[in-house]
Amino acid sequence: MARYPSRPLLLAVTALLLLTILPVKAAESCPSLLDFNFKRLQDEASQDLCQYTGKVVLVVNTASYCGYTGQYEGLEKLYAKYKDRGFVVLGFPSNDFHQEPAKNAEIANFCYNTYGVKFPMLSKSSVIGKDANPMYALLTKTSGRKPTWNFFKYLIDRNGDLVSSFSSHTPPEDVTLINAIEKALISGKGVQTQGNN
Repeated sequence: MARYPSRPLLLAVTALLLLTILPVKAAESCPSLLDFNFKRLQDEASQDLCQYTGKVVLVVNTASYCGYTGQYEGLEKLYAKYKDRGFVVLGFPSNDFHQEPAKNAEIANFCYNTYGVKFPMLSKSSVIGKDANPMYALLTKTSGRKPTWNFFKYLIDRNGDLVSSFSSHTPPEDVTLINAIEKALISGKGVQTQGNN
């Protein structure tokens, strides 16, 4: 009489197989534009940007000593208004335009104490040229547009697709930007690139 594995053994083997397959599936579901790890600004803890999969993401390169630095306030208002609907702002401090000389902890204190910034901020890095961090290198390649100044904005939809970019001149309260965010929150697609610079 042939012996067959018992039901508990089959369940255990099935569970082990699923455990080995599921992590691969999860990794595959992270869109390439979010498949990066960066250190958090305030404490340099590692942040996996795949955690924002399924959200509408506004990626912004920032600086503390720029004519556009006041946009921090508007970005925080956008984040507060839409975060419960699946929206996040990701700030990337950069000294590429010589207006962010401070260290990470100083930048974090400035953002929080001056503008009440609570949206995620990542460690200071380059966003243009050969030293650009890998996310910005991919955003530039995908869009055909690189930041030409601080507070340049890229909008990524819920599917992880880049659907829009906005010049530094476009403030967070600009109706075109707000409409693009709201459209992306509803549909996740269909927004065109805006602005020239």
